[in-house]
Amino acid sequence: MPRGPKGEKRPADVIGAAVMVGRIATGDVTEKIESDSESGAAALGRRGGQARAAKLTAQRRRAIAKQAAKARWGK
Repeated sequence: MPRGPKGEKRPADVIGAAVMVGRIATGDVTEKIESDSESGAAALGRRGGQARAAKLTAQRRRAIAKQAAKARWGK
């Protein structure tokens, strides 16, 4: 079944989709839209990044920053 831009389920055929839009417009059906909160993987990735940053020494962070600047501006 096709999904809309926010992952909601919609009818696959054109007539079914038109009927669904009409029902939503008249208030017969309420459309469930999930909130725009971040996914679990994004939250875990952020936690991992914070742990890595806390573990790095100042010298290593400086080396990483220099390497990133060289890659970005050294072209």
